Amino acid sequence: MTSDARISDTPVPLDQGPLTEWDVPESWPVASSEDLHRDGWVVALRADRINRPGHENEEPFRRLVVEHPGAAVVLALDEEERALVITQYRHPAKRRFVELPAGLIDYPGEDPLDVAVRELREEVAHEAAEWTPLLSTYTSPGISEEIHHFFLARGLTATDRDGFELEHEEAEMSVHWVPFEELLDAVLTGKATDSPIVQAVLAYAALKARGRV
Repeated sequence: MTSDARISDTPVPLDQGPLTEWDVPESWPVASSEDLHRDGWVVALRADRINRPGHENEEPFRRLVVEHPGAAVVLALDEEERALVITQYRHPAKRRFVELPAGLIDYPGEDPLDVAVRELREEVAHEAAEWTPLLSTYTSPGISEEIHHFFLARGLTATDRDGFELEHEEAEMSVHWVPFEELLDAVLTGKATDSPIVQAVLAYAALKARGRV
């Protein structure tokens, strides 16, 4: 439910029959759009006023949209089923998280796999011989268009960072090998709470149980 929701006298059916399709593209009419913040950094914030399809006679309602290019996230596992993780400070949450190597898509149309390969090298100085897509998810579609693309990386070898220099929070991060089962336990017990690591770990565990990875 949105924060500006109002109670309606129109009843909503509790069961509208069998589900016939999953997530699909759809775009509602936009009556107007206003930039609230936009500069040279990664994200922008705008306010759209939209209508329900077929109800253009109604007063448009306001929705905030965080524009975000998306990111790639890497679950890198060695031959002993150890995961390569980092710890990094995140100022908005005022917390240091255990995370997976990850990074932003630099430009529209950039292949998320290329991003994953780059981030594995730049953040933790490793390369992988085998890459497998795990899943892609919208982080918070009620307010953002951001998508995370998750990859499993195997056949790891140490390398250099290809000239990449760590700075700001990245200059204070640490790198660790963690047995996957220990990482899974940390997710299930709430010790590891970063959303991307939770999704990647649970997805891998489910796919492995089904014999798909």
